Amino acid sequence: MRQPLLIIAAGGTGGHMFPAQALAEVMLSRGWRIKLSTDPRGARYTGAFPDAVEIAQISSATFARGGLLAKAVVPFRLGFGVIKAAISMLMDKPAMVIGFGGYPSIPALSAATLLRLPRIIHEQNGVLGRVNEIFATRVDAVACGTWPTTLPEGIDGYHVGNPVREAVLDRAGAGYIPPGDYPMELLVMGGSQGARILSDVVPPAIAALPIDRLRNIRVSHQAREEDGQRVADFYAEAGIEADVQPFFHDVPRRMSEAQLVISRAGASSVADLTVIGRPSILIPFAAATGDHQVANAHGLVEKGSAILIQESAATPESLAENIELVLSNPDAALQMANSALTLGKPEAAQTLADMVEYFANKEETT
Repeated sequence: MRQPLLIIAAGGTGGHMFPAQALAEVMLSRGWRIKLSTDPRGARYTGAFPDAVEIAQISSATFARGGLLAKAVVPFRLGFGVIKAAISMLMDKPAMVIGFGGYPSIPALSAATLLRLPRIIHEQNGVLGRVNEIFATRVDAVACGTWPTTLPEGIDGYHVGNPVREAVLDRAGAGYIPPGDYPMELLVMGGSQGARILSDVVPPAIAALPIDRLRNIRVSHQAREEDGQRVADFYAEAGIEADVQPFFHDVPRRMSEAQLVISRAGASSVADLTVIGRPSILIPFAAATGDHQVANAHGLVEKGSAILIQESAATPESLAENIELVLSNPDAALQMANSALTLGKPEAAQTLADMVEYFANKEETT
């Protein structure tokens, strides 16, 4: 008997692609075939996907970017993508289609809807993204990474958590070394796309720390390509040892070695923090849909494992004060790390895989 096929549809950011990768890893171990449906932006994140995953780049587009001409062709590009996806599904029928959000998930989910195939969506954030909001009433089930998640009236969500990659699970609960008078690591992450505000305020905030603290600090700073050189130059001129890159392929290692993480509050970053267990200062993206990054951070802040600074209040002065607050209190930092672990759901990928199999089998028996 041929192995069942799971089509994973995911958009072009790490927030969508990382949990998609985590599910793919588990489903492969359970004997499924996996096809990832994404666009060229999403394909940039597939380097760490298992080799057995078939990558299908499909035509997609968004109304959120580009001029009038670009927006005018969006329906045609999406329509072409839906037709291509439907033909592919007719030739190789999937047992389940799961969407992780982002415009590149529209063709696969639309085709699955037209063909009445089993389909579910996974929402990473506490507020549905635009695409998942469209499909929430058109799928068999909605899996939620953050709880509670705001859902349309009459729609029940299943709290499964946000799946994390095997590389993160390998560092789950890694022993935390509290701050002290020895070399310390700070990890600065702006999500998979980087964040300009972190490149603006974090370097001067670190440079403003007391000299006896500063001499022990090493920084890993993820910065956009266009910001990388100025950030690296600032650290060098301030005498701070720093590794500045546009993307870290070894975030789990760097996070497990960090005394403190300064980050956006994207769902994947929050999931990694709670599975590995690290103190954090979170600066949510102010323009996030439905202010969902604040919702993502809520649990960590409520538990005392993270400090939240609104983007409008993120200055070098306020950030330096909070960095020093953590690094000068090793007992409190250790408590923050332990509290983060209580929120982790390292089993999320397995739970979501169970859900995929349940609804796939349910369809077969009806």
